[in-house]
Formats: sequence, C-alpha cells, structure tokens
Amino acid sequence: MKTLMLTVAAAAALTAGAASAQPYGYGRQGMSIEQRIERIDFRIDQGVRSGQLTRREAYALRGQLNGVVRLEARYSRNGLSEWERADLSRRLDALNDNVRVARRDDDRRYGYNDYPRY
Repeated sequence: MKTLMLTVAAAAALTAGAASAQPYGYGRQGMSIEQRIERIDFRIDQGVRSGQLTRREAYALRGQLNGVVRLEARYSRNGLSEWERADLSRRLDALNDNVRVARRDDDRRYGYNDYPRY
C-alpha cells in the first residue's frame, strides 16, 4: 500500500513538473497565429515610439504584416491545413526577423533640432 502511494505521489510530482515546463505564451510553439500577429504589431509600434524605426521602415513592416493578415484570412476560410499553418508560421518568422533587424540597424528617427551625434 505504501509503495503504491509513493508511486502515485512520484508520478504526480513528475507530471506537475512537466506541465510547468510547457511554453505558455513564449516562443512560437506556445502562441497562436493571432497572438504572434499582435506581438509583431506591438513591436512595430514600440519601435516607432522609441525612435528605433523610421516612418518608412514602419510603413514597410506594416505592409508586410497586413499581407500576412490577409493571407491568414484567405487560408482560414475553409480552416487551416497543416501546410497553410506552416506557411503562415514561416512568413511570421521572417517578418519577426525583419522587425528585429530594422529596430537594431541604427536608422533613427530624429525629432526637431535633434541631430545624430557622431
């Protein structure tokens, strides 16, 4: 009886640890396509507000994001197949990389009378 209780307790402890290790909301495995789109949109807005993205860069990135949103709407009319889900994921990965590169390329948006200091 004690060994059965110990086995059940050990199994419960292992499954609780495995459940807490699942990526909820972090990484692309734990996020839906809509959540990834919202996150990329937020990162573009954040880049504009901080001055890391110029207006031209933000316009181009939002155009790419809108293209992915339109494609997702077209794909989801009949439900997303695995191929369509993989295609959207690949496009969102590329767009995420484009946002990261654009925010770090040192193209700055300067305000009034604020010139770059070299």
